[in-house]
Amino acid sequence: MIESDSYITVKSYSQGIYKEKGSRFISSAYPISDQENIKPIIDKLRKEHHEARHHCYAYMIGQKKVIWRVNDDGEPSGTAGRPILGQINSFGLTNVLIVVSRYFGGTLLGVSGLINAYRSAAASAINNAEIIECTVQEFYEISYPYTSMNDVMKILKEENVDQSDQSFDLECNIRINFRVSFKEKVLTRLSRIEGLKYSFIKTL
Repeated sequence: MIESDSYITVKSYSQGIYKEKGSRFISSAYPISDQENIKPIIDKLRKEHHEARHHCYAYMIGQKKVIWRVNDDGEPSGTAGRPILGQINSFGLTNVLIVVSRYFGGTLLGVSGLINAYRSAAASAINNAEIIECTVQEFYEISYPYTSMNDVMKILKEENVDQSDQSFDLECNIRINFRVSFKEKVLTRLSRIEGLKYSFIKTL
C-alpha cells in the first residue's frame, strides 16, 4: 500500500462567530506550516481583540498530524482548546491554527456551555474557509556542470519539478521541490547525470 502524501487544510484566513448568553466567540482560522508562525498570529489577535477576555486556540501541523497543541487561556481546563482541536480533527485538517477570542457577556456558561461554544465557534471559522488539498513536498538543492544543463532541464520538465533560487555558471545550482511520492523516480533520473550532486533541504 502506497502511503498518502496529501493532506487537507484551509486555503487562507477565515473568520467565524458564535454567540451565547451575551458572550461573543470570534474564531479565526489560519493556514500555518510550522510552530514559529503561531505566536505572531496570537499576538496580533490579542491587539485586535484587546477587550476579549480569553484567546483560546488549537493547532495541528504536519501530514502525519503528530505536532499539535491546545491552550485554554484561563478558561476551565479542557473547555476551550480541546473542543477547538476536536473540530480540526472532525474536518480532517492539518497545518491549521484556530484561535477563538471570547468577549464575556456577564453570564457564566458552565463547562458544557463553554465546550459547545468553543466547538461551535471553531466549526464556524472552518465552514467559512475554503478547504484545499495539498501535497507534501520534498526540497533539494542540486548542483551540476553547465554542460549538463539540457539533460537536467529535460528531466525537471518531464517530471513537473518546481524550481527556485537558480544560479547558472560553470557550476549550476537550483533548488527543486516535488511530491514525496515522486522522490524515487526524480532522484534516480537525476543521479544518472554525470557530475550532478543533490542535497536534501526539508520536507514541507
